[in-house]
Amino acid sequence: MSPPIKVSLLPKQEPPSEKHGSTSGVVFNVSTSIIGAGIMSMPAAFKVLGVIPALLIITFVAWLSTVSAGFLMKSTLAGESTTYAGVMKESFGKLGSVAVQVVTMVSTFGGTVVFSIIIGDVLSGNENGGSVHLGVLQGWFGSHWWNTRIFALLFIYGFVFLPLVLCRRVERLAFSSALSLLLAVLFVIISSVLAISALMRGQTKSPRLFPDLTNEGSFWNLFTASPVIVTAFTFHFNVHPIGFELKDPLHMIPATKMSVILCAAIYFATGLFGYLLFGDATMSDILVNFDESSGSSIGSLLNDIVRLSYALHLMLVFPLMNFTLRANLDELMFPTAKPLAEDTNRFIGLTLSLLICCFLSAIAVPDIWFLFQYLGSTTTVSIAFIFPAAIVLRNVHDVSTSSEKIIAAIMLVLAVATSIIAISMNL
Repeated sequence: MSPPIKVSLLPKQEPPSEKHGSTSGVVFNVSTSIIGAGIMSMPAAFKVLGVIPALLIITFVAWLSTVSAGFLMKSTLAGESTTYAGVMKESFGKLGSVAVQVVTMVSTFGGTVVFSIIIGDVLSGNENGGSVHLGVLQGWFGSHWWNTRIFALLFIYGFVFLPLVLCRRVERLAFSSALSLLLAVLFVIISSVLAISALMRGQTKSPRLFPDLTNEGSFWNLFTASPVIVTAFTFHFNVHPIGFELKDPLHMIPATKMSVILCAAIYFATGLFGYLLFGDATMSDILVNFDESSGSSIGSLLNDIVRLSYALHLMLVFPLMNFTLRANLDELMFPTAKPLAEDTNRFIGLTLSLLICCFLSAIAVPDIWFLFQYLGSTTTVSIAFIFPAAIVLRNVHDVSTSSEKIIAAIMLVLAVATSIIAISMNL
């Protein structure tokens, strides 16, 4: 459970005309922040870890994520800041502020690139290790210059992403977040039905309950799959922008609990049923498995529905990730300027620059597994666990209890140790 808030603070008086976010909007936005591209690599993580260890790690990481989010909110409300960078500055000075801004920008930028890669895989296919997987557009119309990855992503960036990222308040994305969450649930339902149907016909693969540890390298490979799950539960960069649009930021904590529980259930269902469907043939982006050239026993219509539903989900998650990326970049580059939403030229300039960089990176990077491994073992583990634990241990506002400090110390040691091992295995 999250650490209790023991600091009694009266909410600031706002003008009657001030608009506030709703608790339901927070649940949708937090859930959308969590269920990003990470869900696509859950079946691959199950393949490496085995079913039972994967379930245990998902449960443990979900609990730790809720605890660390509570740490952040408690420390923030005890001080004067309303941003992640601000609370780090109160604890560790300017260096702490810059560190969290840089790490958050790297993580969110990497996330937007991963989203784009997956969308490109769905629309225009993927070639991995000599195995060619057709995209939806190629399956419908054949291979043409206009449905290659570059042109498909260019269309999505211009006509889908651009209108969404021009929203200046995160609360305005609540509807698109709700829709994206429904699309993710639709993906899980269809995948579950397909897996159960295949199971009844005896066509599912035999899943491993535990990892294959036939050699020393197999054991250390477990540490390359764990960061994928850590990345999948990293939403902490959105805790402040979402929470402080509420009239009472304390409502962020129960909303976070509901969101994490919902997302953990979705992750486990996706990982298990995806692994049942494809077994050891499961790829790092499971959407690539849902194509006719994979030899799967499902119809082409359900194939396309599965892939398109999640591609649409990612298109609606993209603006939330971009919102945090843009806010941190602006805070780092223009710390004394007026709010970004009030400066049209600065807002448009940053938005367009980031979109162009994301587009070019998505064209250049071929596979999401490597990004997940490095992001999960470096930036995301810092955002979700290392920084919140360090804030609690620093305790500049004298609000951390002894039990919280013990949990924070354990969280810090586990995060650093796992990160070091994962990085060494990826080199």
